[in-house]
Amino acid sequence: MLGSKTFEAWTAETLNAFERALDDLVPAAAPAGLGEAMRYAVLGGGKRLRPLLVLATSETVSGNALAAMRSACAVELIHAYSLVHDDMPCMDDDVLRRGKPTTHVQFGEAQAMLAGDAMQALAFEVLTPEEGIPPALQARLCALLARAAGHAGMAGGQAIDLASIGKQLDEATLRDMHRRKTGLLLQASVTMGAACGQCGEQALQQLEIYGAAIGLAFQVVDDILDVTQDSAVLGKTAGKDQDANKPTYVSVLGLDPARQLADELCAEAKAALAASGLADTRLLELLADSVVERDS
Repeated sequence: MLGSKTFEAWTAETLNAFERALDDLVPAAAPAGLGEAMRYAVLGGGKRLRPLLVLATSETVSGNALAAMRSACAVELIHAYSLVHDDMPCMDDDVLRRGKPTTHVQFGEAQAMLAGDAMQALAFEVLTPEEGIPPALQARLCALLARAAGHAGMAGGQAIDLASIGKQLDEATLRDMHRRKTGLLLQASVTMGAACGQCGEQALQQLEIYGAAIGLAFQVVDDILDVTQDSAVLGKTAGKDQDANKPTYVSVLGLDPARQLADELCAEAKAALAASGLADTRLLELLADSVVERDS
């Protein structure tokens, strides 16, 4: 927990440990240059919000440190694989990610596709080490991650997103799309962290509400930044959704109502923490603030 540390110090220390663990787990020696493409896609960039949510939640419930770190790496591998695939010409067709050329631009489409496939598989390999994590916990973590990433979650949300280009969506439909595409993996980051420790039913229910609110707030802010920041700040192509005629919270609600919604979701997340009965939720509260206050 924070103790006498500042949130910035905790974040820096936690991310240093996370980056070392991730570097150790992503193989450079995969055949035919595949390891190089995998490492390019996942190492040394990104906000790392999902790993931070896993690790902060686990600390909040005094979780198994190895299980939490492996969960943090696994969820980031799933996120990174999704970005590699999303950026490809058959999907969002983007050339910039995390301030550098996208993986298919750097390595070619076939290698990028394989790198994404390999990172998806590696995520579940990471969650199932020979020792250090009880088998029941391994199974629970795999189930949480798979359900968030699959047809009912991230992949399903991306399918809805691609099918919605050029269409008018109401807020309820837009919310459902982003709950799946973005929100469920962020929520799973929280529930995986909770699974690493001892967490009563009330606390778990409130953490799920917290994770859902943070997941949606993240996407709302993403939509806002897409029209208010430039590519150099974002590290990806600004205005891409608008140019592609994709529905967003800004296009459906307007800029100021979208900002208000992000603030409301942050308040909802903090209210859930207050109702959780957990002794110290300060880390998670500060992470909620960081989601809505970010500028990239």
